[in-house]
Amino acid sequence: MTRACVNAVAPRRIGAQQARHLHLAAQGLLTRPRRRARKSDVLAAIERMRVLQIDTIHVVARSPYLVLFSRLGAYAPHWLDELLAQGAIFEAWAHEACFLSYADFALHRSRDLSGRADRWWAQHAQRMREEHGAAMEDLLAHIRENGPVKAAQFARDDGVKGGGWWGWKKEKRWLEALFAQGELMIVRRENFHRVYDIGERVLAAAKARGAAAHDLDARLHADAAQRAFTLGAVRALGIAQARWINDYFRMGPRLKDRDLDTLVEAGELVRVDVEGWKAPGYVHAEHRDLLASAAANRLRATHCTLLSPFDPVVWDRERAATMFGFDYRIECYTPAPKRRYGYYVLPVLYRGRLVGRLDAKAHRAEGLFEVKALFLESGVEPTSAFADVMADVLLECAHWHGTPQVHVNRTDPQRFRRELQESLRRRGG
Repeated sequence: MTRACVNAVAPRRIGAQQARHLHLAAQGLLTRPRRRARKSDVLAAIERMRVLQIDTIHVVARSPYLVLFSRLGAYAPHWLDELLAQGAIFEAWAHEACFLSYADFALHRSRDLSGRADRWWAQHAQRMREEHGAAMEDLLAHIRENGPVKAAQFARDDGVKGGGWWGWKKEKRWLEALFAQGELMIVRRENFHRVYDIGERVLAAAKARGAAAHDLDARLHADAAQRAFTLGAVRALGIAQARWINDYFRMGPRLKDRDLDTLVEAGELVRVDVEGWKAPGYVHAEHRDLLASAAANRLRATHCTLLSPFDPVVWDRERAATMFGFDYRIECYTPAPKRRYGYYVLPVLYRGRLVGRLDAKAHRAEGLFEVKALFLESGVEPTSAFADVMADVLLECAHWHGTPQVHVNRTDPQRFRRELQESLRRRGG
């Protein structure tokens, strides 16, 4: 059967809940893991999502580790570091700074070589080249002769106090610019700090360790790359409106439905009407069985977990609002007096719905997982049965953090605190 024939018989209308379940199934968040996680599952999860966004905030586990925990359950975080050091994954600018599978290396390198002047990191790299070209060449020569470096190896001499990217020392800015332009790559991380090496050396090591299964030297034409990114984003999302697609890989202006006509006609995408959506959804042809299961109400959402603020499910505010009726924004960049929920708030996934927001902090030295506040969404009934599920979710996450004692400061609604504390007490938390 050809793809065009498959497309002709694919379901053309599904409900909003079915669309959510299709999305979560594609992201690996529909059902609980059936077994204890293995190292290979970390790589498989990255390949499924296509991008694993990196962020350094660590009031709880740093975002890439937490995104994996949401999908895999209690796994060994050092597996992610090992996959990078072993050349199974690499770092690049994609949605933002991300871990990616080498299966996508040629695709991302093709985009980097074509220029991304619209992105802040590309502009920063070009500016550094123009202003500090000679010093950056000296830095490259030093790395080529002496081996990998960390930014911490260079002493600060400008008197500026470090902080975010705006407070980087000059060598850190140069290293990041050379990384953005592909001349340096990340060979490993030490205590989550990047270790930079010459790109050719990192690639040679990756090829020697198995990445040679992929054509790392291939270069795609811009049109072919755009098509691959479009199809890849739709496949990772499960179902998506045209306007959401380009954001997944930061591929430029929002697409319109007419931009996808060719892919629909070729049978590579299926256009679907979704109940309550103002625009059609698109499903990758490889997900036609998932689409059929969704249309027949055979996708059952059973997974309950906490999500990172940088999880693909919630990083697009409009998409999360349309899919889940969940208006979410990351408030760590908002001045404290203007925050509504907290500094680093974790969305709560409950059987296919986003039902709450958790402001938490892992006190690792004390073995304490502090729930500063848990806010339930309007319409979520704070029953004892729900409290039992939330207690299990909190304890699983707390134990994975190495902070087995859970303390709840407050909840909204307030009366839910007593139910939750009682459930935690019965479970020894």
